[in-house]
Amino acid sequence: MRGVVQRVSRARVETGGGTVGEIGAGILLLAGFTAGDTGSDMEWMLDKVVNLRIFEDSSGRMNLSLMDTGGELLLVPQFTLYGDCRRGRRPSFSDAAPPDMAARMFTEFLNMAGGLPVKVESGVFQADMAVELVNQGPVTLLLDSKKNF
Repeated sequence: MRGVVQRVSRARVETGGGTVGEIGAGILLLAGFTAGDTGSDMEWMLDKVVNLRIFEDSSGRMNLSLMDTGGELLLVPQFTLYGDCRRGRRPSFSDAAPPDMAARMFTEFLNMAGGLPVKVESGVFQADMAVELVNQGPVTLLLDSKKNF
């Protein structure tokens, strides 16, 4: 599982002319799945995201997590995180989980996140979405449950 973590002062997702998910200060996570992902990958990702110390403490140091601050979480499915651009000019998405599998995984991931003591919102799987955010810092991190960057 791959994720792009963005610390935001606010973020929202629109589709079909309306807002489907919106948060204040917190984390926007773009989440991508591959066929080899398991519940363990999703648990790892969720634990990592909500416990990353990327929010500033009273001394201005990034020392607090989403759980510490009571921030909010916006989850957006993003199959293009598995785009391979090493050859040619058109990305290959052969490493991305097939749509039916990825939809189940995203639903499972949302259900896991729903058990957190923070507000959780989401985008819509396989929808044409407009994601609007104010990246605070900016802080943007890449996560992969299977490898280090």
